[in-house]
Amino acid sequence: MKAPQWTDATRALDSAACILLVTHLQPDGDAIGSLLGFGNALRARGCTVDLAVDGGVPDFVEWLTGADTVQSRLNAGSWDVMVSLDSSDEERSGDCGIYGRAHSKTVINVDHHPSNTMFGDIHIVVPDAVSTTEIVQDWLTHMGQPLTLAIAEPLLVGLVTDTLGFRTSNVNGRTLVLAQELVAKGASLPQIVARTLNSKPYKSIALWKRVLNSVELDDGLISGTISRADLEAAGFDETGDSGLVGFLIATDEAKVAVVYKERDDGRVEVSLRSKPGYDVSVAAVSLGGGGHKQASGATIPGPLSTARDRVEPDLRTVIQNGS
Repeated sequence: MKAPQWTDATRALDSAACILLVTHLQPDGDAIGSLLGFGNALRARGCTVDLAVDGGVPDFVEWLTGADTVQSRLNAGSWDVMVSLDSSDEERSGDCGIYGRAHSKTVINVDHHPSNTMFGDIHIVVPDAVSTTEIVQDWLTHMGQPLTLAIAEPLLVGLVTDTLGFRTSNVNGRTLVLAQELVAKGASLPQIVARTLNSKPYKSIALWKRVLNSVELDDGLISGTISRADLEAAGFDETGDSGLVGFLIATDEAKVAVVYKERDDGRVEVSLRSKPGYDVSVAAVSLGGGGHKQASGATIPGPLSTARDRVEPDLRTVIQNGS
């Protein structure tokens, strides 16, 4: 993988009259954190910037500065530069990405997923980074952009959520140094943890009540299934599983956790988590998805009833090869 093209990327931004930032479908804290952190920084530099993600900003991060400026769809406009944030491939950036790439002269790919396909014209892909917000923070340092609270808060959201509160195996001393820099600018670590990792609406609990009946533990693999009927009964209309897979992997006897979620279109979202030493990204990539060693996912063809048979052999291999 090529070295990050910091200089080329900065030069492209500095010469652009208008810039588009896009992140991935079903955005998590790192996706929105990098989108808003970088967007707020570019606006502080006097740039004209549009921000977009399919479906808009999730409820749990609506309080961040600039969240109200994020577009949920794109059907007009053109840009000198599009920056794709936290998307490992073109499909992951959804309809906003499709439109943005077709109406932008230059595409800059900023990501930390090892499975990144290196799409675009300029690449800042750093697989060793714990989050895309870490890369954005480094880029701002490279371009000499001072941090402000409006920049620091979303960057810390990405750092906290993608490391599960600094608990993933890729966290190192530098991760904590970067977090300290953000806290020094006024970002509140306790508030961010409370609003992201430790916050759930009651409809999430209602969903869990139904789904926990489906949970099974078999030789280190713990699994749960979310059907459309479960989602409708709980009134759950959000992306993801509201942290259920993260809850399951906390089980002492579990080495790998998987949650299958049935989508409106009949496809199945597969969310994966693992204990240190077990690399679920290998299974995710084989299923057409991607992610990190301890947190990955994929979307596979339905029906839900056959998903387990397709996925579990790969997860058994992960457990067998782990330590």
